[in-house]
Amino acid sequence: MSAGYRAVQWNRRKIIYDGVLLAGVAMFIAAFMAVSAWSDPPTNLPEWIDLRIRAFGTCAFLMLTIILSIGPLARLDRRFLPLLYNRRHFGVLTFCVAVLHAWFMVEWFIVLDALPKLAPDFTTLANYLKFIGFPFKTLGLAALLILAVMAATSHDYWLAFLGPAAWKSLHMALYPAYGILVMHVALGAMQEDGRPVVPVLLGGAFAVVVILHVLAARRERASDRGERPSADGWLPVGPPSSIPDKCARIVVPEGGERIAVFRDGDRIGALTNVCAHQNGPIGEGRIIDGCVTCPWHGYQYRLEDGCAPPPFTEKLATYRVRIRDGIVEVDPRPLPPGTPASVANV
Repeated sequence: MSAGYRAVQWNRRKIIYDGVLLAGVAMFIAAFMAVSAWSDPPTNLPEWIDLRIRAFGTCAFLMLTIILSIGPLARLDRRFLPLLYNRRHFGVLTFCVAVLHAWFMVEWFIVLDALPKLAPDFTTLANYLKFIGFPFKTLGLAALLILAVMAATSHDYWLAFLGPAAWKSLHMALYPAYGILVMHVALGAMQEDGRPVVPVLLGGAFAVVVILHVLAARRERASDRGERPSADGWLPVGPPSSIPDKCARIVVPEGGERIAVFRDGDRIGALTNVCAHQNGPIGEGRIIDGCVTCPWHGYQYRLEDGCAPPPFTEKLATYRVRIRDGIVEVDPRPLPPGTPASVANV
């Protein structure tokens, strides 16, 4: 969390995350080039440049595959939640690797004194009517432009300027970008290489992303089954002991949004399950230092009123809670964000 905007809000976790990420990228590219150069040694400068094109392109595609897998993996297993923490830096680095991939392609044309031949690859309209022979460089450029917009708007300034809903919708463009890149590889490298390993790895990566999202969606759908309220409209949650201390149980009213009911020692309160930062699942977080803490990026809120502690200004919708006949109940009608709500004492 931050009360103002800086280029990067560095902390120990981000430094470790970025350090591991940079080391992983460097090792992958070095290993790819070493193995490729050993198995098929380049004999001239254009072949060395072509090797760099393939190394950086493969790395960028693998990074994008991992980025798209982190979300559903975190929904399926909480042990993957730390990977979400600095995923935006992962995305920006992916864009940088993709830019280098594109630059090496341009350099290849320059070295061969064939730069004028590059323009027809984009402007020959007849090729756009083909499938095999479709201008795959256009697909790569389109995906690169999408990644550029997402990298440029990855800062919290744009999140606050656009609002969480619009910002999230904008960054959902990562999915069409990935589909475009799959076609970029299928119509480019896969046609030129001819080895079965390329379609196997390409199809395997795409299948992993699809399967993970299907599994996560099925799990989310199962947890979205609405609870039927009591006669006076309140939702039963369960006995206080059924809510783990410093954690939450999530209940869903019929046709409504998820509600996170937290227990902090002998106090019980309820907040919306949607973080004000990036719509993260508040109910999957914990109470740390007396505040409900989002598991995605560590944004914190007071249980009694849904307000972030000063000097921060984020607010969450709150819900009234009560204990009746030994059962915790929550009123499914949300109060305005930042409204003090009743906090039941066990």
